[in-house]
Amino acid sequence: MKMKKLNKKWFAMLIPLLALITLSACATKKTSDSTSSLHLTQAKTLTIGLEGDYAPYSFRSKNGHLTGFEVELGRRLAKKLGLKPKFVLTKWDGLIAGLGTNKYDVVLNNIGKTPQRAKNFQVTVPYIYSHSILITRDTEKKMTSLKAIKGKKFAEGTGTNNELIAKKFGATVLPSPSFTTTLDLIKQGRADGAINSREAWLAYKQQNSTKGLKMKDVSDEQAPGEIVGLLNRRSNTLKGKLNRALKQLRQEGELKRLSVKYFHSDITK
Repeated sequence: MKMKKLNKKWFAMLIPLLALITLSACATKKTSDSTSSLHLTQAKTLTIGLEGDYAPYSFRSKNGHLTGFEVELGRRLAKKLGLKPKFVLTKWDGLIAGLGTNKYDVVLNNIGKTPQRAKNFQVTVPYIYSHSILITRDTEKKMTSLKAIKGKKFAEGTGTNNELIAKKFGATVLPSPSFTTTLDLIKQGRADGAINSREAWLAYKQQNSTKGLKMKDVSDEQAPGEIVGLLNRRSNTLKGKLNRALKQLRQEGELKRLSVKYFHSDITK
């Protein structure tokens, strides 16, 4: 009789404990589900992931300030949304992964739209269109098309569309962390060439020497210009707002103005 009473006593104590555990689990899930809008609702901040060392998209000026085409674009987008911009500098190889772990709200880093990225994330309407170029030493005579890069060593950023194109045409990829490093590897003879964007080349030439190198636009060789938009998680509601803001900036001529400022040409068409 005493044992039955004891069991009933422990059972009565166990019910609230189980309820507490259940509520805790639900709260954790709710917090996880709502993390995608954490920056927006609590801090009124649009947190933007980018590299910060990829001129002219994002880089440090001589006085140390973060600037660049996508930095200015990020500030204008945040203003359109009534938010404060906050930039989180992240190396390329962890940039997209950081979006999946709620490190920031969006990624704004000259990232081309691919089927895989469109499947895993939301991609906004384009803000620029990037053209692919082939970069080699100026003494290179035979490697004048993508068909000629098979078996060559190409310096490319890991996980980039440039890497995919190089591999598609049979090149061996040498990982490179930045555009400057890529060009240095080619100059030093440690890489035979690279696939990169016309825009990065034009911007680099404004302040750096490309002596010893040459480039050719290969966009018509199964490497068409990329559609470049912002990436954001599928769990958030930013895409529609970002699309509207981008369309407004385009209509107002702001996208073109920023493009001409940093690239000396309009790459937004």
